[in-house]
Amino acid sequence: MKIRQHEENNVGGLHNTLTTGTSVVGTITTDTDFRIDGKVEGEISCQGKIVVGPKATIIGNIQADNAEIQGYVKGNLAIAEKLFLKASAVIEGDIESQTLEIEPNARFNGACVMRTVDKV
Repeated sequence: MKIRQHEENNVGGLHNTLTTGTSVVGTITTDTDFRIDGKVEGEISCQGKIVVGPKATIIGNIQADNAEIQGYVKGNLAIAEKLFLKASAVIEGDIESQTLEIEPNARFNGACVMRTVDKV
């Protein structure tokens, strides 16, 4: 399995990478940012930002603080803050997010629920 942990994200913390040509079947849980360029069949829980690369395939639900989708996802996305669908994204599932940005040509087939920010 080619999962690499790097020390170079925006806030100087760690992030993980699942490289092209690598497949994982099962549940993935991470407290750091995560970039996927391979294939995952299973649930993903990320306490940071998840990036699904343009050649990546995810079959399963994704839960994360933030997400950028460039590849294919068949499953539901529960994103706490911002979800960004790039032009190459294909989503087959429901979306729940606080903020949603969709580039032209991105494809999304499902329902969408926009959460509001709770004021304290």
